[in-house]
Amino acid sequence: MSDTAPAAASDAEGSAQRAERPKPARRGSERAGLVARIVLFVRQVIAELKKVVRPTRSELITYTGVVLVFVAIVMAFVTVVDFGIGKLTFLIFSR
Repeated sequence: MSDTAPAAASDAEGSAQRAERPKPARRGSERAGLVARIVLFVRQVIAELKKVVRPTRSELITYTGVVLVFVAIVMAFVTVVDFGIGKLTFLIFSR
């Protein structure tokens, strides 16, 4: 959860009663807001990348093997279906 989530949750009942005020448009603050948003985005990306758990070498080898076996099985299935449809088509249209 973000830092503002508890505050937003506690204010959920009263927010429907209040009307939103439009923000005044200022030319200089838009640029600072854009830069601040970009900096915040980069910081959040870095924070998320720190949470990533990378697999060990043995896990990576296992995962790669599973993917290769699955792809081989799917390839064999598609080959058999393609061969069967080809034979069926030849039987139907060769007469």
